[in-house]
This record gives sequence, structure tokens and C-alpha cells, in this order.
Amino acid sequence: MVKLNKIYTRTGDNGTTGLVAGPRRLKSDLRVDAYGAVDESNAFVGLARQHTADIPALDDALMRIQNDLFDLGADLATPDTGEPPQYEPLRIVTAQVTWLETEIDRLNAELEPLRSFVLPAGSPASAMLHVARTVARRAERQMVALANVEGEIVSKEAIAYINRLSDFLFVAARSANDKGQADVLWIPGKNR
Repeated sequence: MVKLNKIYTRTGDNGTTGLVAGPRRLKSDLRVDAYGAVDESNAFVGLARQHTADIPALDDALMRIQNDLFDLGADLATPDTGEPPQYEPLRIVTAQVTWLETEIDRLNAELEPLRSFVLPAGSPASAMLHVARTVARRAERQMVALANVEGEIVSKEAIAYINRLSDFLFVAARSANDKGQADVLWIPGKNR
């Protein structure tokens, strides 16, 4: 159980933050940056949810995703050191990735195939889901960069989850645009 009694501790005033297992890292550290981008994506999903109350199945999926994004942040904030842990750390699991794939397939089945790239526009929900998608893609780039640093471990499930999440958010944005009917399509060279 998480228990937060005091919000400010002053321990970060020197530019460091504590990871779950206790070690401190610079706030500019790539691991901290990666879970910060995951947190930012979660905030944008929450903002998108302000426009999805009238789409209950989508809103429920987004609520579940917000919880999973906290799991992902906890996973990233608890580095795998290769040593046996003192407790079982929270990790993203294959079932969370599979659930996203099932949701992508469900939403995509209701959409017309694309004839062009989609501009991040249309309904407020769609536009916000596109913002969340782009932040998730940034988090993915940061997680991949972190995984390529010697001594840093990021699980394949965590990377798969963030990759599928951006795919889900793309399909969800189209779904929020009247199941793709209100998509704004890119017209190459339109303004030359």
C-alpha cells in the first residue's frame, strides 16, 4: 500500500531523486526522464478522458491504461540490477500487452481503412488522444535509449507495452472521431 504523509521532503533540492529501491539519481538521468514521459503521457490520457465520458467503452479502457501507466512508471523506477530483489518489484507483464492488442483489434474493426495519414485533429477527444500518443512515442524512445545504456535493464514487456500503447491511442483517436468518419486526412502538397 502506498502511504504519502508529506508531499515535500526537500531531498530533491540538490537535483536528485530517489528510485523505488532507494538509490538516488540526477533528475536529468535517462531513467528518470523515461518514467517522467510515461507520467506525462498518463496526464494527457487523463485530459483526453475529460472528453470521452460519452464513449463508455473507450473511457473504461483509458481508465485501465492510466492504472497500467502507473505500473509502467513503477517498473522503470525500480531498476533491475540483476541481483535477487529484497521484495517482488512491480513489473509490466505480457497480459497487459495482450490486453492492449485485443483493444486495438476491437477498435480497429469498426474503422474504415486509411487512405492517407491522419492529422491530429477532429474532436477534442481525438486531438487529446493524439497528444497522448506522441508523448507515449517519446517515452518509448527514451525507454529504448535507456535499454541501450550498459548496465541499465528495461524489460521487453515494458517496451512492448509502450509501443502498443501508442498504437492503441492512434486507433482510439480515430474511434473518437466518429469511428474515423470525422478524421482529418493529410493531403500531400495541398498548400504548395
